[in-house]
Formats: sequence, structure tokens, C-alpha cells
Amino acid sequence: MEKYFSKSVLWISVLMLSASFQPAQLKFLPTSLKITVLNELGNPSPGTAVTLYGSKEDYRAELNPIAPTDTTDEDGRVVFKKLDPKQYYIHAIKEDKSNIGAGVLTSELLEGRINKVNTIIE
Repeated sequence: MEKYFSKSVLWISVLMLSASFQPAQLKFLPTSLKITVLNELGNPSPGTAVTLYGSKEDYRAELNPIAPTDTTDEDGRVVFKKLDPKQYYIHAIKEDKSNIGAGVLTSELLEGRINKVNTIIE
């Protein structure tokens, strides 16, 4: 009985100790933003140019992008990595369609996570 009790206490201690390290581990993961671009019908839009801006002023002037413009894959997705946990402005454009007025500003990104957002081009 005593042997069983001590093993149980040991496992509970290990579980509690490992749970206490989880928030610290998040700081080592890069903060990322996965953007899915959809067309007006809700279908993925591959080949859409997506640029990310850190401020409203930069977004409006199309200056100082956070990273180089990237193009969505066949599923309409693009990922920006190593970002600060803050809000971003998304500019998505394909031919004569863009997301202006529809899903331009993200919510504040959660640190150490892959944040996901959809934007629609019309």
C-alpha cells in the first residue's frame, strides 16, 4: 500500500510540475498569423497577394509592410511568422478584387500561438 501511495504522489507531482511549465514554453514558440483568403462565395482564393501592416497609417499609405508580400497557396492560405502579439492590418488583392472594407484588422494576436483569421475579397 505504501509503495502504491508513493508512486501516486510521485506521478501527481510530475504532472503538476509539467503543467507549471506550459505557459513558459509558449514564449519559445513564434507568434504566427495564418490568413485564409476567401472570395465572395466563401471559396478559397489561391494566388491572392497578401501584405501585412502594423499600423492604420502604413496600411492606408501601403508603406512599411511587416514582411514581404506573400501569395496564398491552393487552399487560399498564407502564414506570417515571428510576429509581435498585437493587431495587424491585412491587404489582400487579386486582379480587381480586394478585402478593402471586409476583414482588414485582426484582433490582437496571442503570443506563442498560430493565430487564424479569414478575410474576404470582393
